[in-house]
Amino acid sequence: MANGAPERAAPARRGTAGGTLRLLGSELGLTFRRPRNIAMLAVLAAVPVIIGVVLRVVSDDGAEGGAGSIITAVAGNGMMLTFAALFVLVPLLLPVAVAVVAGDSVAGEAGMGTLRYLLAAPAGRTRLLAVKYANAVVFGLAATALVAASALITGFLLFPVGPITLLSGSTIPLAEGLVRVLVAVGYVAAGMAALAALALLLSTLTEISIGAIAATLVLVVVTQVLGAIPQLAPVEPYLLPSWWLGFDGALRAPMALDDMGQGLLVFAAYAVVCGSAAWARFTTKDITA
Repeated sequence: MANGAPERAAPARRGTAGGTLRLLGSELGLTFRRPRNIAMLAVLAAVPVIIGVVLRVVSDDGAEGGAGSIITAVAGNGMMLTFAALFVLVPLLLPVAVAVVAGDSVAGEAGMGTLRYLLAAPAGRTRLLAVKYANAVVFGLAATALVAASALITGFLLFPVGPITLLSGSTIPLAEGLVRVLVAVGYVAAGMAALAALALLLSTLTEISIGAIAATLVLVVVTQVLGAIPQLAPVEPYLLPSWWLGFDGALRAPMALDDMGQGLLVFAAYAVVCGSAAWARFTTKDITA
């Protein structure tokens, strides 16, 4: 396109599943080719490596301190590095990556002037918004899986690998441990999908993408601070970040399916409410103004 706007496939005809997939493929191609997003994925993949190297050095030195339980768990089995990396990245860095992609999805198009081009063809506002959301969800899943894969590879290279000792003290085989890693990845990805819906809603309220991204991150930080205040304990179950670390249920015997199920219900509620509000805003928004 002219004016430096990114090239994209022409929006497909309304009502065709193939056209929706082509539009989604175009969005995914743009997302995963964008240097900013590649850089974020590279940082996310590097963090587990850094954590693994640091824990390896500390465990070799015999210094544990307050992080002794983490060092012992990871040093005893490299697979535990995956859960340690998720505990570090889920509260902030992973949400930053998802917020950037989702917050830029609509506001970025509006700011560049490409949103009017997309809506000039019969793609349909509802389908276009659904594709934008699906794109952010796929990016969140890919980012979470990348963190897990990086941590697994690093853990297998730096630490022993074998049966896993869970938080409850029981031991499970390596194969079952890999299944629990997949469960944790799916749970975290669901939490990031809920955040993506919130960021998408904010993205429909402005034409400045940095504003939607910043607003999303401010809400994440503020709700985490509110959740840490004992006097506000009654509202904590309604705060999205309060459930993000619930993937630790995969480290219990048996798995804490009830707690994780409640977390998934909260994620679904956020996705439905924020997604519906985003749809209501986007389908009535004056794009030509």
